[in-house]
Amino acid sequence: MAIGRSDHEERKEDRINYLAEKAVKAKKESNRHVQRSIDAGRGIEFGQPILVGHHSEKRHRAAIRKQDEAMQKAMAENDKSDYYQSRAEAAAGNNSISGDDPEAVNKYKEKLAKLEAFQEYMKAINSYWRKHKTMKGYPGLVDSDAEQIDERMKTAYSWVQKSGPYESWRLSNNNAEINRIKEKLKNLSQLDSMAAEIITFKGGEMRVSLDINRVQFIFDGKPSDEIRSLLKHNGFRWAPSEGAWQRQRTRNAVCIAKGLIPKLEDTK
Repeated sequence: MAIGRSDHEERKEDRINYLAEKAVKAKKESNRHVQRSIDAGRGIEFGQPILVGHHSEKRHRAAIRKQDEAMQKAMAENDKSDYYQSRAEAAAGNNSISGDDPEAVNKYKEKLAKLEAFQEYMKAINSYWRKHKTMKGYPGLVDSDAEQIDERMKTAYSWVQKSGPYESWRLSNNNAEINRIKEKLKNLSQLDSMAAEIITFKGGEMRVSLDINRVQFIFDGKPSDEIRSLLKHNGFRWAPSEGAWQRQRTRNAVCIAKGLIPKLEDTK
């Protein structure tokens, strides 16, 4: 069974649309409250002071109160609209690789190839610099770029001038990312070979679902506050659409879930 879930792109698009719709709805509410504030002030001349003791005082104060309340609500709804809009834009522009993506392995392999190529490029640049003390003549590097590097190296720290244009921390960080991606691929490979599971326990069952790529706990009844707290502490969240407490399927998530079963049975 391949990793991820077939409806990954559809679910991502649904989430973006949901957030965008929330932003539009909040903006409409904000505009509605603005209009309410305007309507509350109708009949009162702009700049007209409250005439204390006059028969209009009570109506004037009530109108001001309504204007202020409506405008406060308008501002709150506008802030809410901005919040959901920013989340929708973030979701649309999110290029991180999700474990729900059926193409996760291919995307990680592509990313790994780019990182390894860049690592070799940085090493080659540094090696050329240490040998020639200039980047002019480096294959594929135009003179203008070579001159910029040479100028930068003139004022660089002594250890940078000695090692090369790419500082050691950049190579170390890139290498750490390479190792992280390799570990991801290893875990995904092992996850791909895992079978679906259903383990029953007193009060419910634990499921490893391949179709939706989730590890789930389904209880016979509503779990206690203590059990819900234990589940949340271990990364499980209530999913009304599934009627289950769940988290994304990973090797670690499965191990945690199996380790929780005795605790769930002992917890009232």
